Amino acid sequence: MSIEPLSSETHDLLMRISTATLTSQLMARGLRNTFMQQVHRLTTGGPVMVGQAFTLRYIPSREDIDVSAVFEDREHPQRKAVETISSGHVLVIDCRRDTRAAGAGSILVTRTMMRGAAGVVTDGGLRDSPTIEALDYPVYCGGRSAPTNLTRHHAVDINVPIACGDVPVYPGDVIVGDREGVVVIPRHLADDVARQGLEQTRFEDFVTERVLAGRSTFGLYPPNAESLADFETWKKGR
Repeated sequence: MSIEPLSSETHDLLMRISTATLTSQLMARGLRNTFMQQVHRLTTGGPVMVGQAFTLRYIPSREDIDVSAVFEDREHPQRKAVETISSGHVLVIDCRRDTRAAGAGSILVTRTMMRGAAGVVTDGGLRDSPTIEALDYPVYCGGRSAPTNLTRHHAVDINVPIACGDVPVYPGDVIVGDREGVVVIPRHLADDVARQGLEQTRFEDFVTERVLAGRSTFGLYPPNAESLADFETWKKGR
């Protein structure tokens, strides 16, 4: 099935909208499980993360299969993912929320950055975390973990539906990450969510301005007719 690429317009809008606002927009459409649990930003540099999901799935490792020699195979799913991810996509790694080993390390994360990926997300651990932390690149993980992935994880497939942070992720879904965390937006909803999310953001900027001026939230948030009219006037002045 062909997945519609993310337009530059929608991408740019999503760069301006918080994950909190996006989860509200998705809840209004009946989607409540969209924010990854126990997945946090590791890097301090880099922009907001926006891109379509390129997925990598792990299952538990097995000692007779998961030996260092597997990395010599160019079809190894982990290495193939790193070497084939497209520019602007986000590598999303399903580690089953097991942080006892790393889903990747600094060399592989850096390689995705050099290929133009929009970021890396895993609900497992990352090794070489102090090196990754210094990158000017969006990276999210469930924790810091020195052991190699082979001690806990067996890479089985790329670009298949996965779970990450207890959220379903399908290839091509839109992944947005800010300092609060990571949200997953089904591709077919992304354009509308971006447009409506920007309007919500503008309204909440208006509300914040009024609250800072001393106004009560009653009749303002949520708004009554007077506040809505005031908001329209405020927008014209912007």
